[in-house]
Amino acid sequence: MKRLAVIFVLFFSISIVAQVKKVEPPFWWVNMNHNQLELMIYGEKISQYKPSIEDATILITGVTTTENENYIFLNLDLSKATSGTFKINFSKKGKRTNFSYNYELKERNQDSKNRLGFDSSDIVYLIMPDRFANGNPENDSHPDLTEKLNRSDKGGRHGGDIQGIVDNLDYLEEMGVTAIWNTPMLEDNDARGSYHTYAQSDVYKIDARYGTNNDYKNLASELHKRDMKLIMDYVTNHWGAEHWMIQDLPTYSWINQFPGYANSNYRMTTQYDINASEIDTKYCVDGWFVRTMPDLNQRNPLVLNYLIQNAIWWIEYASLDGLRVDTYSYGDKEGIAKWTKAIIDEYPNFNIVGEAWLNTSAAISYWQKDSKIAAIQNYNTYLPSVMDFTLQGVLSSVFNEKASWNEGVIRIYENFTNDFMYPNINNVFVFAENHDTQRFNHLYKGDNDAYKLAMTLISTTRGIPQVYYGSEIGMQGNKDLGDGDIRRDFPGGWQGDPKNAFTKAGRTEKQQDLFNFTSTLFNWRKTAEVIHTGELKHYIPENNVYVYFRYNNAKSVMVIINNNQNKQTIELSRFAESLKGFTSGKEILSEETIDITKPEIQIEGKKAFVIELN
Repeated sequence: MKRLAVIFVLFFSISIVAQVKKVEPPFWWVNMNHNQLELMIYGEKISQYKPSIEDATILITGVTTTENENYIFLNLDLSKATSGTFKINFSKKGKRTNFSYNYELKERNQDSKNRLGFDSSDIVYLIMPDRFANGNPENDSHPDLTEKLNRSDKGGRHGGDIQGIVDNLDYLEEMGVTAIWNTPMLEDNDARGSYHTYAQSDVYKIDARYGTNNDYKNLASELHKRDMKLIMDYVTNHWGAEHWMIQDLPTYSWINQFPGYANSNYRMTTQYDINASEIDTKYCVDGWFVRTMPDLNQRNPLVLNYLIQNAIWWIEYASLDGLRVDTYSYGDKEGIAKWTKAIIDEYPNFNIVGEAWLNTSAAISYWQKDSKIAAIQNYNTYLPSVMDFTLQGVLSSVFNEKASWNEGVIRIYENFTNDFMYPNINNVFVFAENHDTQRFNHLYKGDNDAYKLAMTLISTTRGIPQVYYGSEIGMQGNKDLGDGDIRRDFPGGWQGDPKNAFTKAGRTEKQQDLFNFTSTLFNWRKTAEVIHTGELKHYIPENNVYVYFRYNNAKSVMVIINNNQNKQTIELSRFAESLKGFTSGKEILSEETIDITKPEIQIEGKKAFVIELN
């Protein structure tokens, strides 16, 4: 009889545990601005049970069920709650408690609310983790995840991971990098192409082939020890088809359906085009990015709140310094604005940069917080930062162009003439390439001079410079051969690599030349406040030479970019308004002293000067 009782108790205990399969967020914090918590509780036919809480400091303010009996959304008022564990009881029809779930509220780090995000004092290094470095070969594949290691496949998993990044932080610090942006690292269980991790299957879990949640948290900690920052790549527009909630939708309207699948038309201009048809706008916003990425419906308040809480959870859990939001301009624009505002309300000094890949400054600036252009339509994204894709487009060809009315560095100048459209021009990413574009060094056939001109520009103009991993050693790749080719493995990131470019001894002479240049420029920029926040004054280029100044009340820096193959002579009298009061300057790349009192300066072909004026 006793044995039967033990078996019954064991069976009963197992059934109770199994009844609640998932609770998200998995835990929360007290003293949060977001103290009205919506718990998603998942379990077989769990909506048949009534939840209750015995803790008087925690109030249930609402219970939402849907047509799927496997979900309950439980709204809790935590405004008076204290840290610790409380019990959620589940019962049927007012009877005794059938089972319970213990939920934890943690004590919040008091400094987290005032955490400073990335800004124009930073240099952001973009890493595709699967292709950067393999620090832990034991997690290259995982039994619970479909795609296994196949380094010979350009589109396969190559084994890079979190530990590989941690192992090479000395390299990044030596280069002068102050922040890293990793492409997404949350679980992606697609059977093919999962290395890019934009089709996520669990947004509360780091992909096991990269490591664990704790490993990710440790990455942030290791960066902070070096006064470096961590930016998470976040996706609000879509999940992967293998996401566990997509497999068992909480409600039909959790994703946008037509019914079922329809592809986006990718016409983001319909978001603000006053002449756009409703059907074109719908297919942009509600259409799926690709068939394997179901489009999330941010108009559904359950979805929107889920995304808000998930983002806040990661920021608080991992002590993040910023978010980069993928496909920002594809989602429901009212929903994404509410999502953004909720995060900034929680972290007023935080920074978020959104990907709005558009072809004009007016279109891009529409998406920045307090845009006067968007205000015409009574719209505000609350998004602090955007990306200067128009500049990136110019940089992809300008250093191969000769001087003319509309070619050569005049195109860089014309890009900056549109700066008046941006509400905060210093909070704009400037870059020559990223993980979706052609590799810069491929476009210029490995021309070191072109790379140096581009890096000089993005390091000294307004905004936040962003560089793509491996460019500093001349890595190439041709997007026409597939995305995998522009996402090659960093040499030396894997055991057995014939060359290790993370070390000076492992670099070729050409690679070392590029690295030395990059390191000199970036490390100088780290302390050059005039570059971070100073004004920009530029002069119409003459003969393919672009001259501009960054200045404030205390400092001034003169930048000269010679896009000619031959030496040029620069007449200084033209820049008298910017040179007034200065007699000399130190060129930071060569450390030479330059006499500003002379009538002219000579600069070699395809070279740049960065002159700190005295």
